[in-house]
Amino acid sequence: MRKTTVPTTPNIQVIERMFTLIDVLASREEAISLKEISERTGRHPSTAHRILNDVARARAEIQPTDGPVSGIVTIGLLASTSDLLATVLAAEVARRYPHIRLRLTIGYAGHLQDWLEAGDVDAALLYGRMDTPALHVKTLLEENLWVVAPPSAKLSRDQPLQFSHVAQQPFILPAAPQGLRALIEHAATEAGVTLQVFAETNALSVQKALVTQGHGWTILPVVGVATEVERGLLSADQLAEILRPEVLTQPNLLHRGKTTNTPFQSAEKLQ
Repeated sequence: MRKTTVPTTPNIQVIERMFTLIDVLASREEAISLKEISERTGRHPSTAHRILNDVARARAEIQPTDGPVSGIVTIGLLASTSDLLATVLAAEVARRYPHIRLRLTIGYAGHLQDWLEAGDVDAALLYGRMDTPALHVKTLLEENLWVVAPPSAKLSRDQPLQFSHVAQQPFILPAAPQGLRALIEHAATEAGVTLQVFAETNALSVQKALVTQGHGWTILPVVGVATEVERGLLSADQLAEILRPEVLTQPNLLHRGKTTNTPFQSAEKLQ
């Protein structure tokens, strides 16, 4: 396997050139021509002009504007919570910030984390505590996960169930290494039980369909099954052992040497 090294020198050179131009500008109180800047820095006028444009653009990005906040904000949502949160989030953004165009990206936790680190989304609503310098994580709330069964199980929601009381059931679970699966496996280990896995799928709709048809039980956040439970298509009760933190996650832009997306700064206040 050939190892690829990412060169860092050009980036350092760009920064050095930028500060050289700034030093020339700071040395004179009166206006200075592009030709003189070029002569004093040894850079071609077109190069000097491009660097000055970069400086002006960076300054504009970090300064607040007087007009209404506008732009594109990309928010990542989990498949298990998107049906409930997407419409509420879109309505609230439209009410408070009508000039922001909201882009909702749906995926599983691992995909959303990759997109965050790549800068493809501005923020994502995830679960679990993540220890990575590339991401800034803020806990919003904690919730119990729910065991979900066919209506014939008659789960009542009156009192949280113990893992040991349901472990003998066949389960339809997300496939590893999906984050929810890791959380469930950890809780089972802590409770000293072994789950009987009938099937694995990363499609939420397939999980619910298999449970509805009586092939097994599953474990999900209640928002993922609230509609089916209310309609009597499924029954559910919360598990006492599994507490899942819901977190707002965004790229740590200081870690990456970037500034925050100004429209997102406004949309972030919706929490």
